[in-house]
Amino acid sequence: MGSTLVSNHIRKLRFNHDEMTQQQLADRVGVTRQTIVALEKGNYSPSLELAFRIARAFNLPLEEVFFYGENT
Repeated sequence: MGSTLVSNHIRKLRFNHDEMTQQQLADRVGVTRQTIVALEKGNYSPSLELAFRIARAFNLPLEEVFFYGENT
């Protein structure tokens, strides 16, 4: 699967939130750890619902977690 145009700061945010593991984030937002891995690698674009759940897990607005390709 190729890279997507939607990028994110999930990896950095996990470490800034008490070094949250991929599994802990996955459990919080209701997905598998493999989904978090794919998101962090840019191999998967989340659904809008999942993007909001992840942003809420970090108590941040969506735009501070995800950004569209032209910002990369």
